[in-house]
Amino acid sequence: MCEANAYIYEDGKEILYLENVDIMRPEGDKIYLRNFFGEQKLFEGEIKEISLLNHKIVLKKK
Repeated sequence: MCEANAYIYEDGKEILYLENVDIMRPEGDKIYLRNFFGEQKLFEGEIKEISLLNHKIVLKKK
């Protein structure tokens, strides 16, 4: 599988937010995420970094 895990960057640390993310898209000032199992989350913030090689998405609050 090639899904990525999403983390929130806060206080210099990366905290796991959602595993096995398969869809990510902007929705206004929020980011919609859905994982392989159908779990959905709407994050209010922005993308800090995406590492395709490491299958990792890092988000940060505005």
